[in-house]
Amino acid sequence: MSSTAPTLQDKSKKGKMGETILSVKNLKKHFPISAGFILQREVGAVKAVDGVSFDVKRGETLGLVGESGCGKSTTGRTILQLYRPTAGTVEFEGRDLTALKGNELRQMRKEMQIIFQDPFASLNPRMTVGSIVSEPLQIHNLYPNKRERQEYVEALLERVGLNPYFINRYPHEFSGGQRQRIGIARALALRPSFIVADEPISALDVSIQAQVVNLMEELQEELGLTYLFIAHDLSMVRHICDRVAVMYLGKIVELGTTKEVYDNPLHPYTQALLSAVPEPDPSKEASRRRLIIKGDLPSPANPPAGCNFSTRCPVSFDLCYQDPDPELIEHSPGHWAACHRVAY
Repeated sequence: MSSTAPTLQDKSKKGKMGETILSVKNLKKHFPISAGFILQREVGAVKAVDGVSFDVKRGETLGLVGESGCGKSTTGRTILQLYRPTAGTVEFEGRDLTALKGNELRQMRKEMQIIFQDPFASLNPRMTVGSIVSEPLQIHNLYPNKRERQEYVEALLERVGLNPYFINRYPHEFSGGQRQRIGIARALALRPSFIVADEPISALDVSIQAQVVNLMEELQEELGLTYLFIAHDLSMVRHICDRVAVMYLGKIVELGTTKEVYDNPLHPYTQALLSAVPEPDPSKEASRRRLIIKGDLPSPANPPAGCNFSTRCPVSFDLCYQDPDPELIEHSPGHWAACHRVAY
């Protein structure tokens, strides 16, 4: 490889590990509902993300969990400004992304990337692997020398566990796990400091999931990456994440260290999610308490009047149906929960 060609190892870490790299405050993303054939008028809104707040520390992995439809993926995409927020702020490296437009926002995208859930749908079937991975470099005009760019792409493919000679192949020629590795290579091309991993293993075979997660952990250690890891596999989240944020119907209902949330869940929704995780020890499985959630997830276009979880909560009481959605309160150092039952 040429001495002037870029390498993954030449990434300089900005700031100190453990400091706040991302601060999300009261983030909202509402999708309007329109009616009428000719004169379209707004008659409501789908509150996909409705007042989310959390911080992410440099070098950590924050897990964002919850059942399908709770707004996890929309939160990740709104943070990256793939969806423009309805309200709230997203401060990354001290700059409010919601106030940036055009070239300013484009320059910030070099530090923020995403790994999509479906590795096949997120890769252009008409483009070769080399073109897919090098496209970010061409867009940002970072390495105009074609030979250096090709050498760098080959190094990227090799680092994520793919043969660099596959550079001229197309996505359909790879397995699901290999396609996701291509997606990871593309996300790493600009050497970002923050990556949103939007359920990166949910579409993969179980045998491949651990390989991809191990790769992500290795890359994090090697390159000083920070992850927002979106998932619904609580066992995998416990393995890879430093802290966990539990989301329900567009809101964060519990936030804390992985150990604290898993060993001492405060919110009934978190307790129900964890009770659904299979226990490999038959004796523990037989003796543990199960908390069953009844009913379906309410529509984000018409959430309950009181607490969002009140219609399904097994321990709800009068206050849950009357008062507005409870605020996220710190009940112990670093452990937050939004629940009237816990507060009183």
